[in-house]
Amino acid sequence: MTAAATPHPTVGRWAPSPTGDLHLGNLRTALLAWLFARSAGGRLWWRFEDLDGAVRPQFYDSQLRDCAALGLDWDGEPVSQSDRLDLYRDAISDLCRRGLTYECFCTRREIAEAAAAPHGPSPEGAYPGTCRRLTHAEREQRRAEGRPPALRLRVGTDGPEHTEVTVVDSQLGAYAGTVDDFVIQRGDGTPAYNLAVVVDDAAQGVDQVVRGDDLLPSTPRQVHLARLLGLDPPSYAHVPLVLGPEGRRLAKRDGAVTLRDRSALGETPIDIVNLLLRSLGLDPITRLDDLAETAQRFDPTTLPREPWVHEPPAESQ
Repeated sequence: MTAAATPHPTVGRWAPSPTGDLHLGNLRTALLAWLFARSAGGRLWWRFEDLDGAVRPQFYDSQLRDCAALGLDWDGEPVSQSDRLDLYRDAISDLCRRGLTYECFCTRREIAEAAAAPHGPSPEGAYPGTCRRLTHAEREQRRAEGRPPALRLRVGTDGPEHTEVTVVDSQLGAYAGTVDDFVIQRGDGTPAYNLAVVVDDAAQGVDQVVRGDDLLPSTPRQVHLARLLGLDPPSYAHVPLVLGPEGRRLAKRDGAVTLRDRSALGETPIDIVNLLLRSLGLDPITRLDDLAETAQRFDPTTLPREPWVHEPPAESQ
């Protein structure tokens, strides 16, 4: 008789960019990532996505402190993408060796104009493969003009320059998206987000990604790239954003939206956690330790599917 296999524990991650203090929308998504992982008895990694030029050193510590103050924990030491460049470059080199990339010399303006123009079979907004058809002489001319090339993934070897990929999201169901020849390395040599996140999730054993639903359109690209690299894509749960009173994504312009702001108004961590829990249709708690019981009762199928519109306290307006 063969012994039953031990179920593989869920591995989730929380991956903020250290470009500012976390606001209530960020903290709500962090809480959800924690609840998804802990309710399944799984692990949760913290990863700083810090390849963006807007990163500020002070926000690494402030983001860690804010989440810890709300009773959220994570496993192991936080990692930073800026310390993992060799992993991304290895993946890029593999794709280049296989003939799955090409140099792109387009400026932002040229890309916007090309994406907006009608161009035959390519979907609206998709990069039409302008630079994949350049001759060697044309590439050399652009290089001589001082245009640093980005690297794009060659989605189709013989055309067309796009494909359709369907992702089944645990919260939103099936989502079909166009995967065009997207950038995997920027012109300054920095690995692009879609490349880095795929490599990171695989390297860390992440099999459950919980994040804001504004990132859903990028998911087909990531799934396609993971498959090209021989990796198993994780499962996805895209959750609604928090909006400000004007219906735009929550931001500092909306008043007291950070933990520091709310604390200055006299709110405690319990107050803030309960605000977030109520916005998710979950019962409030009396102690931060009670979050463990919340995780035990957590049922993702009951979560709201619509954004939460947050009205700031009168004192902050």
